[in-house]
Amino acid sequence: MRQNNIGNVHSIETFGAFDGPGVRYIVFLQGCPFKCQFCHNRDTWSTRENTLMSVEEIVADYKKYEKFYTKGGITVSGGEPLLQTPFLIELFKAFKKMGVHTTIDTSAACYDVRRSAEFRELMKYTDLVLLDIKQINDEKHKILVGQSNKRVLEFAKFLEELNVKVNTRHVLVPGVNNDPEDLKELRRFLDSLNNIVKIDVLPYHTKGRVKWEQLGFTYPLDGVEEPTKEEVHIAETILKDNYNYMQE
Repeated sequence: MRQNNIGNVHSIETFGAFDGPGVRYIVFLQGCPFKCQFCHNRDTWSTRENTLMSVEEIVADYKKYEKFYTKGGITVSGGEPLLQTPFLIELFKAFKKMGVHTTIDTSAACYDVRRSAEFRELMKYTDLVLLDIKQINDEKHKILVGQSNKRVLEFAKFLEELNVKVNTRHVLVPGVNNDPEDLKELRRFLDSLNNIVKIDVLPYHTKGRVKWEQLGFTYPLDGVEEPTKEEVHIAETILKDNYNYMQE
């Protein structure tokens, strides 16, 4: 089999309702260079081999449930799916031939302008990008994630250049990335883009903590509470009020 035809898969969810329009078939790929303190998929970080699957195997599995996806499609998440971009291109090529809606859920940790031709090729077969922008302040982003946010913001601008539909998502963590001034700066950045179809504020939750503990790791946000309804409302007001979404 061709090397680009094989993906390192963490797991598959056959009935996803929150990662793109409609009911989704979700492929979680293995490996991520970001080290997010609130990550609820801590077991996806390692790039060690997990389950190797070919494009044909994933297509065959999808077809077992395809009657559920008439208004949905396939979403590839992770980990970080862009870590396996050549495989993702082959996978989405196959699904677009079938007329299936394709979505990538990414934090853009692997975007590199020097590989822009490769990413342009991927976007030919991508209908929607769910783009996580975890913290607009770069120094705070480095603390939260372990790396700069420059690649993330560059990728957002790259997607605008290609007019790819983007649903931005911001996980709201009290005391970590809910400072009103940071949110206003994020809003200014979003206002500079014209390809945003939706903005989601996702309240931080502690459900992923158990995975950290099962793997023998100390949970970095121990003691951080989930945001209140008021905190979520404030963030949504700053980020979403009077935003002119592109029509889907």
